[in-house]
Amino acid sequence: MADEPCQPPDPNPATPRVAPPPGSVDTHAHIYGPFDRFPLAARRGYTPHPLGFEDYCAMLSALGIDRAVIVHGSANGLNHAVTLDAIARSEGRFKGVCIVRPETAVAELDAMAGAGICGLRLSATVKGGLSPAYVDPMTAKAKELGWLVQLHLRNIDEFPPLVPWIERSGVEVLIDHLGRPRASQSVDCPAFRTLLSALRANGNLWVKICSWYRLSDAGPPYDDMRPFVEALAAAAPDRILWGTNWPHPNITIPMPNDGILIDQLMEWVKDDYQRRAILCDNPARLFGFAPL
Repeated sequence: MADEPCQPPDPNPATPRVAPPPGSVDTHAHIYGPFDRFPLAARRGYTPHPLGFEDYCAMLSALGIDRAVIVHGSANGLNHAVTLDAIARSEGRFKGVCIVRPETAVAELDAMAGAGICGLRLSATVKGGLSPAYVDPMTAKAKELGWLVQLHLRNIDEFPPLVPWIERSGVEVLIDHLGRPRASQSVDCPAFRTLLSALRANGNLWVKICSWYRLSDAGPPYDDMRPFVEALAAAAPDRILWGTNWPHPNITIPMPNDGILIDQLMEWVKDDYQRRAILCDNPARLFGFAPL
């Protein structure tokens, strides 16, 4: 267990220079606490600050973002109460992605689906989390429920072996954090080129532009990550999403400002059609948000 608290997010997000279009969706955020109602898991890899529903809604309001997808944080363990509470209180503005095990009961999964969960997350940071013995039964569960499968890789080099599974999976597959290429690997590295090719060839594959500050080697303003974002947006503009990764848990670099991060996205993706697709239309289609 990690007892040292993570850095808190910047409490003063800058007002975006270009306002996000109405209906924009933050597709990657976590809710933690209050801990007296939603205690953290005893076994966890990090200890976040207590940042609950109200804190997150304040950040969204500052950025002008209307809707969100809460990705259940691993520090919360397998108890989804905090995520389900946020979805319930959002009055239809939030959806959720859960973390479950193969042995999770069908009745529990059905209840989560009815409460706004629309996907499950598999992670390479969990022992066996991307092994065939784990992926295949979890994919079967997702397919039965009509859920997407969200993949969290440690590095882009883990992506190429997954292509055959993506092609046969029969579910929508969402890759977190640009596939996690390091800037030093460049857009011409074989694994990232494989991701671009797979995006073009497979209509069920999606990629999330998120957490590029973690992957930069140059640091702020993270311009060494711009070529990755531009390449993804060009490869499949109808299957690229965006997320804040608020409250940016477990990072060791200086805390980024969420308003400045969305300004960077707007600078890197200048086309208004692509901006609307990435921020509004694509997430609405993938996560099933109703029209505003």
